[in-house]
Amino acid sequence: MGSNVEYNKNVLEHFRNPRNMGGMKDADAEATVGNPSCGDVMKIMIKVRNNKIKDIKFQTFGCVAAIASSSMTTELAKGKSLEEAKKITNKDVSLALGELPPIKEHCSNLAADALKKAIANFEKKR
Repeated sequence: MGSNVEYNKNVLEHFRNPRNMGGMKDADAEATVGNPSCGDVMKIMIKVRNNKIKDIKFQTFGCVAAIASSSMTTELAKGKSLEEAKKITNKDVSLALGELPPIKEHCSNLAADALKKAIANFEKKR
């Protein structure tokens, strides 16, 4: 069940003290993605002003890596233009965390996918 997975200090820091966690009442857009094979579910909410991500929040049900990846993704995206935020990749998230264990890489994929989907949902509304 992954209890013998080793995480680095940065991953554990983002898990224990996640940034930008919680709900957002007046989000401009949101997206929820899930991975049926592991049960992780991630929701990202964004507030956009002048084509930049002014605020971003996440709610994640998942493992250490899923929560840390959500936290890091919001940190990477906050304050960026939509175009810059769209370019954030799964690898960017994993590298920013200091590499996830290979068995947990799929968790960083969810976070970047949720961010891209939230931006796409925002652009559809405009």
